[in-house]
Amino acid sequence: METNSLSVGATGWRLAVLLGFFFGTMALMFWVAPIPQDLAYHAFADRRSLLGIPNFFDVISNLPFVLIGILGVRVSLGRLPRAILPAWLMFFMAVSLVGVGSAYYHWAPDNDTLVWDRLPMTVGFMSLFVALLGEYLDRRLVQRLLYPAVLIGACSVVYWHFMDDLRFYAWVQFMPLTMIAMLLTLYRSRFEQNGLLLIALGCYVLAKVVEYYDAEIFQLLGATVSGHTLKHLLASAGCLTMAVLVIKWNGKHDALPA
Repeated sequence: METNSLSVGATGWRLAVLLGFFFGTMALMFWVAPIPQDLAYHAFADRRSLLGIPNFFDVISNLPFVLIGILGVRVSLGRLPRAILPAWLMFFMAVSLVGVGSAYYHWAPDNDTLVWDRLPMTVGFMSLFVALLGEYLDRRLVQRLLYPAVLIGACSVVYWHFMDDLRFYAWVQFMPLTMIAMLLTLYRSRFEQNGLLLIALGCYVLAKVVEYYDAEIFQLLGATVSGHTLKHLLASAGCLTMAVLVIKWNGKHDALPA
């Protein structure tokens, strides 16, 4: 019977690389100087109102997150084994809440509303990270790590909000996604869906790029669509890819022990 545990190929230098990166980046986080939130972050390029909704396109472009999160929950239920189901459900629920929280933030952007955008994002990052650790290393890790990891993510937002220091939050965003890429490089999943994971990661990287060039893209496209709106669409496309990944795993999961 096929297994998925640390005793089968997950030990040795590969695991040492993962642990070294985890603790190394954590140490680096404490070494760098505190990073305050730049208030200019809230000055997005597209501030047009429509139908009584301020910053209409940055607000409405969050709707795909809500719908994709609901889809993800539906395709996960009944398809995934109990051992990993909680992590995937939490990820997709967080995706829906990102849509709600981000829309709320973009309605009236400031540090207080930004909390409700970033909080579900950290839950999503950490729950996806734990879900994939369960797939590539050991499913038992999901039960052991899910809630502590999500708590760490939430604490990073609380710490930023009260201390005005983004280091912890940046680590929670950077570390899981980078380690997911490392898992793809170092290990082979039984489901051989690495291509979909690469697409999802690629969507997120592109989302960060267009976010950075928010105003430039808005000008380049004749003040029709901003980089930040495109960021929402690209990030939601990455989440949709994860839902497709779960659908493609249907049946193969059912044949394996929980």
